[in-house]
Amino acid sequence: MQRLLASLMEANRLDFLLLTLSGLALGASFLAGAMLPVDPAWIAVVLCGAPIVKGAAEGLITEFDIKADVLVSLALIAAVAIGEVFAAGEIAFIMQIGALLEERTVAKARAGIERLVRLTPRTARVVEGGAERTVPADEVRVGQVLRVLPGEAVAVDGVILSGQTAIDQSVMTGESLPVDKEPGDEVFSGTVNQFGAFEMRAVKVGQDSSLQRMIRLVESADAGKARIVGVADRWATWIVAGALACAVGTWLVTGEVIRAVTILVVFCPCALVLATPTAIMAAIGNSTRRGVLVRQGDALERLAGVRRLCLDKTGTLTHGRPQVAAVRSIAPGLEPQALLALAAAAELRSEHPLGRAVLAHYRATGPGAPREPQAFTMLPGRGVLATVDGAQVLAGNAALLADHGVALPPALAREAEDHVQEGATLIFVAMDGQAAGFIALADALREAAPAMVREAGALGLSTVLLTGDHEEAARHVAAQAGILELHARCLPEDKLALIDLYQQNGQPVAMVGDGVNDAPALRRAHVGIAMGGIGSDIAVDAADIALVGDDITAIPQTVALARRMMRTIHINMTMAMALNFVATALSMLGLMGPVAGALVHNVGSVLVVLNSTLLLRWAPRPARRARQPQAAPADAPLPAPAAVAARR
Repeated sequence: MQRLLASLMEANRLDFLLLTLSGLALGASFLAGAMLPVDPAWIAVVLCGAPIVKGAAEGLITEFDIKADVLVSLALIAAVAIGEVFAAGEIAFIMQIGALLEERTVAKARAGIERLVRLTPRTARVVEGGAERTVPADEVRVGQVLRVLPGEAVAVDGVILSGQTAIDQSVMTGESLPVDKEPGDEVFSGTVNQFGAFEMRAVKVGQDSSLQRMIRLVESADAGKARIVGVADRWATWIVAGALACAVGTWLVTGEVIRAVTILVVFCPCALVLATPTAIMAAIGNSTRRGVLVRQGDALERLAGVRRLCLDKTGTLTHGRPQVAAVRSIAPGLEPQALLALAAAAELRSEHPLGRAVLAHYRATGPGAPREPQAFTMLPGRGVLATVDGAQVLAGNAALLADHGVALPPALAREAEDHVQEGATLIFVAMDGQAAGFIALADALREAAPAMVREAGALGLSTVLLTGDHEEAARHVAAQAGILELHARCLPEDKLALIDLYQQNGQPVAMVGDGVNDAPALRRAHVGIAMGGIGSDIAVDAADIALVGDDITAIPQTVALARRMMRTIHINMTMAMALNFVATALSMLGLMGPVAGALVHNVGSVLVVLNSTLLLRWAPRPARRARQPQAAPADAPLPAPAAVAARR
């Protein structure tokens, strides 16, 4: 009850003040109304009732939109007309409580478009006739040559002409590691050049660039997402028609207008108005204690109907950072720990994420600090060249070793390929012109991921992996987590197309992601769930729900809570309607007057609130039997991302 009261206060301070004054006025009217010259209940009628009547009239006249407010307005006017001011004030007061809860519950969408726009590069370096000049990014034309320096964002989509570097393209693909680039490779707008300078030819500019396309996707992704309409408003036409028919029929048969007014009073959908928002607020309070922030009021309603769980890989199923997975040494007398120490010394001055990961692993497992290299050279797109204790050390990709004439023994190459197939990235190490071994780095799977997938299967959810990473890494992670269906190398529009396809086939999707590239999919999905700790602000802004502590085990628990919440809402509605029918029958028989009808009618509202508060302490039971996640049904085959892209 305290949480519900706090929610009322948070909704709107002025509205809460007016509601408090109305409640005090009703209390004074009930205790001493007959002894006062003017019934204080008029305060509640004016403060709470007038906005209801005004809104109902505007909707009815301008759009012929019949909502629950229409019946409430009729009951208010009728009660006032026959002098039952207290009954009218009670009805208005209860309805305003429901309206405030609804306002607090159904929050406005918090789009992250502004943050996404700020990622757009403002300027570009155009190279013409050997001279370089800076121009606004939106003035770049197709075919122009651009120069991109280390640390700068790429202004447009294009192809590298000269130079070697590593590009952080997580904004587009979600990959956790920078991707090495060389002449002939594509680069995307909004991605960041990590190390070496390069020149590129513009291919897609302005509104055709990748980042601008993604901004448009985020702007339009939720256009087709249905919004939940209040139960009382969905049934408003039937409620109004039924109430009027009963009231008019009773008046014509009995000739007693007070019976007709009482029917309008008890027929008011106060409890129905409270049925949904009170349950939602209680469920939100429950989920908040579990580290789940519900950012959209109707998100839990939608989550209860989800049938498919789509998961991003990097930062969602995995930790989102490279870690040393294996160290292999083939040099005689060089143990794996010694090879790690050699690589850590070579990478000591490197700023590359892979080099920092090697250094962090050595510091965590080694006997002391790494040795200082006597010389160090960063080779963008290749690796590093260093002198350590008089020995020349190479640490980087296979192309680095090839550039320096170092051959990889066939056995080492085959073993390295096995790690690549498992999704690892390799740093080859050579010493004095001879291959010494390699270090495999991988983005480690979250320990709770397999259990989360099993629990989701127990709830009947089919899990799918959607990732921008390459297929080997995706298959390895999917196998570890127990996911049977996956789509790799997905750009943002690919994820969007797949989600659309699922939902068109009657499978509402909950999308879980953490990166900027996931924002369109989070918006388009029936429910978007963002990793609130590791995730980008843009992803959190686009989502309906955020996992504050990045605990993915909370996902199936929240689905179970949402389904329990919907069950509570249905019970609330049943109680409210049953009490309304009984009170209506008593009113038709003349056994209940307007004031007594309002009091009995409000019993339904109290029962609804009490039943909803039970959700605050509800906890999901452990699944008795975990079902394996199901792949897409055979009668509804889904295309690969390449096929999706080909259709666009």
